[in-house]
Amino acid sequence: MLTVKDLEQFQAQHPDYRMELVNGEVIVTSLSGYESAEVATRMGGKLFASVDDRKLGRITGSSAGFILPNSDTRAPDVSFVRAERLRQSPRGFAELAPDLMVEVKSPSDSVTKLRAKIQQFLELGTQVGILLNPDDQTVEIYRQEQSTIVLRDGDILTIPDLFPGWQVAVEELWSPRFD
Repeated sequence: MLTVKDLEQFQAQHPDYRMELVNGEVIVTSLSGYESAEVATRMGGKLFASVDDRKLGRITGSSAGFILPNSDTRAPDVSFVRAERLRQSPRGFAELAPDLMVEVKSPSDSVTKLRAKIQQFLELGTQVGILLNPDDQTVEIYRQEQSTIVLRDGDILTIPDLFPGWQVAVEELWSPRFD
């Protein structure tokens, strides 16, 4: 069974690969593709200004790993941790489940596996999990023991329990087309 130290060593030896530690096994995750990386950046950017201005906490991208309560080390595409839970950024992995985690479907991703990853985070303490799917331009919002909410273009995404007053139009999350 591999440990976080093993993951760190593998990552140092292979810096071009994204890796996670799941159930004691190192999983190599694929590069996301341009569009999904842009969608993740757009989501993080939309949140960042509000979070930073109000000092609500920390927004990170897919390079920030979390050592979860079950000892898995995973990295969502976008994450948020409330300020009172993480007063200072750790040099290594954060040892907690983020309050918000966002996954963006890339061309090589399985929606079923992304939903399972979100559920795992929720079971380990994450409050809100979001799946952004550029393929069908849907936003799926997950919370523990609540029904999934699905939003589409024309809808407004809000997360009042974490970001009071913050909102974004769903269509603003997708890659723009410049004509």
